[in-house]
Amino acid sequence: MANTPQARKRIRRNERRAEVNGNRLGRIRTFVKKVESAIAGGDKTAASEALKAAQPELARGVARGVLHKNTASRKLSRLTKRVSAL
Repeated sequence: MANTPQARKRIRRNERRAEVNGNRLGRIRTFVKKVESAIAGGDKTAASEALKAAQPELARGVARGVLHKNTASRKLSRLTKRVSAL
């Protein structure tokens, strides 16, 4: 249990940040799923549009510290390769 006032404050802050970061991560996952569903449907135009929408979301996740830079780059690369293969 936290004994100092600062430690108690950090616990409160960490709970708030975890909620915000979880929402950000969920938003990123939603955009990635839209791309994957368009790929599964075989619709290249919809997949490319969804990919264009997902790219800035992944970049924003990196900027906010939710995703590692290499993770976002890997996801984007794999999605791009799958969309171009359609």
